[in-house]
Amino acid sequence: MQLAEELIAYARLNKNDVALAKGMLCKAYITFALNERRASHLLAFEAERIANRTDDLPVRVQATISAGQSWAEEGNFPFALAKLQAAVDLARQSSSPTSLAAALNALTLLYTQMREYDKGFEVLDELLAVSSTLASPGRMAQAKNTEYGLALDAQQPQRGQRALLAALALERQLDARGMVAVTLVNLSDSYLKEGDYARALRYANEAITAGRLVNNAQVEATARLNIGQALIGQGRLQEGKQSVATGLAYYERTANQPDMQAVLLEYGTALEKAGDLRGAVTAYHRERDISNQLFEKQRQKAVYELQEKYEAEKKQRQIELLSRENQLKSTEIDNRRLQQRVWWLLALVLAMASVIVGLLYRKVRHANVQLKVKNQELKRQSSRDPLTALYNRRHFQEFMRSHAGKPQQAYGGADVVGALFLLDVDHFKHINDRYGHAAGDLVLTTIAETLHDVLRETDMIVRWGGEEFLAFLPAVARDGLDDIARRILNGMAAQDVHYQGQAIKVHVSVGFAPYPLAPLGRPLTWERSVNLIDMALYLAKAHGRNRAYGLRGFQQVERTTLEAVEQDLERAWRDGFVDLSVVLGGPDGLDDASTATTAHGSPAGASGGVAAAAIS
Repeated sequence: MQLAEELIAYARLNKNDVALAKGMLCKAYITFALNERRASHLLAFEAERIANRTDDLPVRVQATISAGQSWAEEGNFPFALAKLQAAVDLARQSSSPTSLAAALNALTLLYTQMREYDKGFEVLDELLAVSSTLASPGRMAQAKNTEYGLALDAQQPQRGQRALLAALALERQLDARGMVAVTLVNLSDSYLKEGDYARALRYANEAITAGRLVNNAQVEATARLNIGQALIGQGRLQEGKQSVATGLAYYERTANQPDMQAVLLEYGTALEKAGDLRGAVTAYHRERDISNQLFEKQRQKAVYELQEKYEAEKKQRQIELLSRENQLKSTEIDNRRLQQRVWWLLALVLAMASVIVGLLYRKVRHANVQLKVKNQELKRQSSRDPLTALYNRRHFQEFMRSHAGKPQQAYGGADVVGALFLLDVDHFKHINDRYGHAAGDLVLTTIAETLHDVLRETDMIVRWGGEEFLAFLPAVARDGLDDIARRILNGMAAQDVHYQGQAIKVHVSVGFAPYPLAPLGRPLTWERSVNLIDMALYLAKAHGRNRAYGLRGFQQVERTTLEAVEQDLERAWRDGFVDLSVVLGGPDGLDDASTATTAHGSPAGASGGVAAAAIS
């Protein structure tokens, strides 16, 4: 939301209607996700109005689609149809197949809502044809899901199933796990309605697995409901009830009463078909209770709105009446007192003016002091991570941008350089899963304190994100980087984190390099340096963790390209284009760490031992 507001402000400042329309659309989508539907619709309408002032056809198409969908959500189908048909016409003028596919998809969905199935299938045919020309599995998967919804409502379940299966294949090709999970649960529901309980069970179980991979609890709960109904349909009544109860628990926790009502209605129907009339009656009663509650809430809301409107109008009339009376009385009183006040007011004006000026001066000074303190506090909050009190990524980026134009080699000659160290906590997800997020937070704060102890006050320590930390050392001996990496590894390993009576061992993997890196004498930007260090960190992770990989420099880089090195650092190392050092951390933070230095992908002077094993 903040980024959308910043884009809107930027566009208004620069009088850029294209950017303004895009910002309004982004804000509309975010507002819709926050369940502020009316506000979202107003933003979409305003975005369309602004977009129509421009010559940017793709933006006009997108804004017109959003406006049409907003009218449809308000139930105004005539307005929605006019907007979406206009969006299709604009998309044809733009000669953009992507825009045309988006407009046709929205129009097909609208015809499905309006139950104009014949027209829906006509538009769908063109949508599928356009999507096939895009060579985009994502667009085709979206079109197939739209086809499924239309076929299902048009009582063509077989076509709907074929569309879902085609969408599933495309989504798996894209490795779109979230879309795969939703499609699997839709397939399960489709086969359930058809009475093919075996396939319904198969796809529901696959949906549970897929839903867990993307942490989609709603998909898993819906799959549980489908499994329960399929088991009931197979005569396995008790197992089915248990599965349905598990799925219902999610909807009860989320307090989504409309969905809960629909689920109970399907559940009661399944029990009734299975002959469990008592269970069916219980489910119907629960469904009826929710329906009554929803009706009562709607009735109360309508009554409250009418009462508020009546009270507001009544108060407004009273206010207007009192206002007229007070105006007449005030005019009469003022006329009588005016002459009396004029003389003594003139006498007081000069005295009061000096007092007021003094008070205002003191107030302004006090306000300026408070404003200065508040600005300092806001600046500190915007540059610090709230959990660890370390600098955040944004502060580091601003710092590096502000120093980007300064000489890169300003640290005291070739023997003194800057350095960047990137750390990642080993097995941090395991710590969170086993001990809880509070323990994970304690581990992060402990690492921040340890970094403060290991490094100097002049070194900048940054919480880079999640369990990653970055340290920028402005001046350090070039041959001392390995020692710093060793101190970091040993310092972390020696510091147990005690949480609820348990000692948690903490290790980190490190990637580091001098800064600036300058292949062929040309310094790299700090972003590319961090990218290379991140790849060194990946090598440390891949080769056993609890170690540090340092990028010392480049060799024979004229025989390759920097892009090739950035694409595969390990291969460049083994081909002799980069000089890496490996610092191994001890098991308990003792001084048994070793260092292996190599320029050609094998440990220096070792055919076995700790260093050789670490990189084999």
